[in-house]
Amino acid sequence: MSNQLLDSWSELKVLVESLELDMHKHASGNASAGVRARRGLRLLKNEAATLVKLSLDEQKERKQ
Repeated sequence: MSNQLLDSWSELKVLVESLELDMHKHASGNASAGVRARRGLRLLKNEAATLVKLSLDEQKERKQ
């Protein structure tokens, strides 16, 4: 389970890095980049929630 947790964390970091360019473009006034950034942020939110669930599941397994 620990590998799955670390893999999920790595994917989350890659997603944040991929959003950076679109966030900079959006801050400069590019509306299309704003749409992509918001879409990516929604995905980031869902992936972070999945990571939290994995972490909690792993913690429960360790207690048993």
